[in-house]
Amino acid sequence: MNDKRPGRPELLVPASSLEVLKTAVVFGADAVYIGGEAFGLRAKAKNFTSQEMDEGIRFAHEHGVRVYVTANILAHNDDLDGARIYFEELKEIRPDALIISDPGMFLIAREVCPEIDIHISTQANNTNYQTYRFWWQQGARRVVSARELSLTEIRQIRDNIPEGMEIESFIHGAMCISYSGRCLLSNYFTGRDANQGACTHPCRWKYAVVEETRPGEYLPVYENERGTFLFNSKDLCMIEYIPELVAAGIDSLKIEGRMKTALYVACVARTYRKAIDDFYESEETYRANMDWYKAEIAKCTYRQFSTGFYFGKPDESTQIYDNSTYISEYVYLGSVASVDRRGFAKFEQKNKFCVGDVIELMKPDGRNIYTKVLSMYNEEGEAVESCPHARQTLYVELADRPEPYDLMRVEAAQRQQ
Repeated sequence: MNDKRPGRPELLVPASSLEVLKTAVVFGADAVYIGGEAFGLRAKAKNFTSQEMDEGIRFAHEHGVRVYVTANILAHNDDLDGARIYFEELKEIRPDALIISDPGMFLIAREVCPEIDIHISTQANNTNYQTYRFWWQQGARRVVSARELSLTEIRQIRDNIPEGMEIESFIHGAMCISYSGRCLLSNYFTGRDANQGACTHPCRWKYAVVEETRPGEYLPVYENERGTFLFNSKDLCMIEYIPELVAAGIDSLKIEGRMKTALYVACVARTYRKAIDDFYESEETYRANMDWYKAEIAKCTYRQFSTGFYFGKPDESTQIYDNSTYISEYVYLGSVASVDRRGFAKFEQKNKFCVGDVIELMKPDGRNIYTKVLSMYNEEGEAVESCPHARQTLYVELADRPEPYDLMRVEAAQRQQ
């Protein structure tokens, strides 16, 4: 199976659940990365059972998309026996690659399932070409670059590693204040270890300063009445720099966000898919459509944007000083699971909407269609005026016929009117 479109970098998209995996596949991913119920660094994500993982991999493969499974904790002694059992299970499920950072986990995976490719996680602090060469000699096919690298440094790595070795780099999503995500704040404050998959994101909290000789006297650093958020990095967004990413020799363009919703994943995957494909059609086409990319990417949940370390060391402009909240311009209503003979869409409710509302159908091919809700029915066939209960299965009649995998959304400002 091809791991990317010929001659183009792979678009690698996260998935927190089976629903989100299917969304990522349909909305343009070349590959999807997921976590199982153990040994990944997103313990608060829903994650996949073995059965869900098996179904997801089969669905992805039917659509020509690869699936990578994270096992990127920094393992302790007590983790190793369980890791061996886990890799035995993955050997049967057959993902396309394992994402690993710990050398001990690497050795076990190589022993148990040598036929599965191994990708070295960004958690391994991969900052130079000798590190890449080391992992290639151990048998790794791909290394994920540290987020602290510039495009110039990545190009230097590309020029000094074997031709068949792959570079994967983050191009969109949240940035971590600690080097390659290796953080101790969460463990110190809450006892939940970021390096064991349980980060509580204390870098987003509000802090005050205490002078050493005056313990207990808290000195808030005010930027405004809300305080200041000293570690609150802007999100990474490289939608305007696809040519530069390609020129740096990156093989896989990675989206961050294994705890994100299907709406977020669909929006980001669809936008980057079009941007990459447009660039390979012609740079003129890519430039001409830039306003569309930027408008669509702003419809995702985000925390302002920067280019991270790609064009040099970040400065004070890459921090947010007035709040720690995300910007959410759209509300996710549900995804069309199927369409019956009447043309009614079956869906699982994510947020409330009502008969008579105008909502938006977000389609994988890039179209956004505004349509009116004509009627709605519960599973018993009873007409209802709204869907107030989370995760309720309903059928909705729309003015425009929907298709499976269309996402239903509505502007947040519209809901507040």
